Amino acid sequence: MIAKFLNSIGPLALLAVTPVIAMAGDGVPPLAALPPPPIPVDNPMTLDKIELGKKLFFDGRLSGDTSSPCSACHSPDLGWGNGGTISFGYPGSMHWRNSQTILNSAYYNKLFWDGSSQSLEAQAKTAAGGAVGGNVDGSMAEMRLRFSPEYVAAFKKVFGTEYPNAAQAWAAIAAFERTIVTDPKKVPFDRYVAGDKSALSASAKAGMEVFNGKGGCIACHNGALASNQRFYDIGVPTAPEFSGDPLSQITQRYEIYAKGVTEATYHTTGGDLGLYFKTKRPGDVGKFRVPSLRELRWTDPYMHNGTMATLADVVDFYDAGGGAGNPNLKALGLTATEKTDLVAFLEALSMDEPLTVTEPNLPATATWAEIAK
Repeated sequence: MIAKFLNSIGPLALLAVTPVIAMAGDGVPPLAALPPPPIPVDNPMTLDKIELGKKLFFDGRLSGDTSSPCSACHSPDLGWGNGGTISFGYPGSMHWRNSQTILNSAYYNKLFWDGSSQSLEAQAKTAAGGAVGGNVDGSMAEMRLRFSPEYVAAFKKVFGTEYPNAAQAWAAIAAFERTIVTDPKKVPFDRYVAGDKSALSASAKAGMEVFNGKGGCIACHNGALASNQRFYDIGVPTAPEFSGDPLSQITQRYEIYAKGVTEATYHTTGGDLGLYFKTKRPGDVGKFRVPSLRELRWTDPYMHNGTMATLADVVDFYDAGGGAGNPNLKALGLTATEKTDLVAFLEALSMDEPLTVTEPNLPATATWAEIAK
């Protein structure tokens, strides 16, 4: 499977020209079939690197107490998220946002809900080291890897270095994550774009008309990824966890403090300020990155805090004009049939079956006496 994937992306995986369905108008990119993912020149893909990254993705050695590998919050069996509203955090803590799927994360130019990482390599490092994420010290992670002869040999083969280092681990994980992408041949919409007009049901075709027309979804969810990758405040309600759960409230206050806001902001804000934490511009309060609509069928719940359980809930939210006071949405006035059709079309942007992988066998840890021979 991986060899076939590498053949499909080519040497540098430059974005290819793909068929589109021209219904956007007003200069908005239309929806299109996904091309192969872009691959950074400084982290080329190889079979050995991908296999190494897969093992590291499932390996708790890259977390503080070894209980929180990447797969703990991004499980293949749960849509490559964790299936819950707010992701669980490092033991003894809670997270404060929904664990966004890594499906098709290879296509994003900014990672995390607030766009705070610029690459999958940087995202892996940040998630592994975050206080409510993996909570690992990079030097400890390196030492654990160096006590595994199998890992030492694998890193030397892939990177040509004598011993594993953390930057290489993040690069290998990113390489693996770039294989976790939609297969267009398994997506009804992509088959429709490719010429199979029977790939979409009548309801999904009607929903596509709503998506591009009355619903206005195409304005933000456009292009091959079905996301313009911009940031908006749409008034998503605050997650109920932050009203009464002490661990969640501790995390929220910690994150507000740790992200460097003013003392006045720390004492007066009670919610997730989103993009503001990165830019410190007042106009960015409450903005979050537009997520891809691909694979929605397998990646519930929805929104940055998981407050919407179903696609029907999401459609109702937009139909009502979003949350109170938001500056970007207005009521749509969709009929019950239009809502049903729109959900059918959104589901048609997902593969027929969820993408899963078999969990790898992890290398053993040796003693100092064994590795010092």
